[in-house]
Amino acid sequence: MKLFLCAAFGFCLLPGEVCAQRLDAFDLLQYHAKDGTVAHASSLADWQLRRAEILNAMQSVMGPLPGDAKRCKLDVKTEDEADCGTYIRRLITYASEPNHRTPAYLCIPKTALSGQVAPGVLCLHPTENIIGHMVVVGLGGKAHRQYASELAERGFITISPSYPQLAKYQPDLKALGYESGTMKAIWDNIRALDVLDSMTSVKHGAYGAIGHSLGGHNAVYTAAFDDRIKVIVSSCGLDSYPDYYGGKPEVWEYGKGWCQDRYMPKLAEYRGRLNEIPFDFPEIIGALAPRQVFINAPLRDANFRWQSVNKVVKAASVAYALHHAEANLQVDHPDSEHDFPDEQRSKAYALIEKVLK
Repeated sequence: MKLFLCAAFGFCLLPGEVCAQRLDAFDLLQYHAKDGTVAHASSLADWQLRRAEILNAMQSVMGPLPGDAKRCKLDVKTEDEADCGTYIRRLITYASEPNHRTPAYLCIPKTALSGQVAPGVLCLHPTENIIGHMVVVGLGGKAHRQYASELAERGFITISPSYPQLAKYQPDLKALGYESGTMKAIWDNIRALDVLDSMTSVKHGAYGAIGHSLGGHNAVYTAAFDDRIKVIVSSCGLDSYPDYYGGKPEVWEYGKGWCQDRYMPKLAEYRGRLNEIPFDFPEIIGALAPRQVFINAPLRDANFRWQSVNKVVKAASVAYALHHAEANLQVDHPDSEHDFPDEQRSKAYALIEKVLK
């Protein structure tokens, strides 16, 4: 288990412990100096102190990131296989932790099966409670969500885990020791990257993560904790928490919105005081710097407001500026509803190809 330095108190905090004073979510240059006062970062070393606080704050709500005790042998098993023309689609399961298996689709271009090494992409599905991860490999569901199969057709090896407590994947979160479905999903995704690491046909060390809606924030959360992900695409997946549906109290009740067991039930504790949530998307996106990030934020998205997304990106860009990597953070605003249009998917694929190939 990792420990993170908290400059305010001069010692290492366990994941989930946070400094008493909540820093401004939209001023990423703020950090706690060694004497506990709030200072402003002028170097990457200063910024790393703030970034450590962000990761701790995420774990204070999501629960701790699992460590080596859960990193058992993967024991990958193929449950089904289909020939999809230019690639093979396999339904697999892998041991994401002791005594528990996670289902995923693995799409492998035939060129990779014949010996050519290919880059890997983690493809995370949107909220889909009937067919789950089948939607991203083109086995039903809404259009414009089949990015795992489309990327496989472009020569990428894609892995698409099922999200916990959706469709047929119903892990007992409490029995497994999780405080949120979000952290279970993060761990399943990290282990999916371990699956890619175990494959000789995969280009190791640099992966992509892409997702729409639920998959959009799932990709961002996972990348915050795993720097093997070098390019992140989030479609319709975020805005600032206080802006979510205008901050209406009824959407912050336990069991609704972000506060469902499959997401982060502890967020219900912040109903009526959303500005006190110990982390927010400006900070998480900033924590991804200097990696490449592409955000699709449609003008008519009723779930996540594009104006709030712009505020998030503007705040996060300060962290990117510290890395001299402002151009690595991009946002697009198509004139559409909660969707991942062809043009934006094409831009996302081009970026993934640029980074990974």
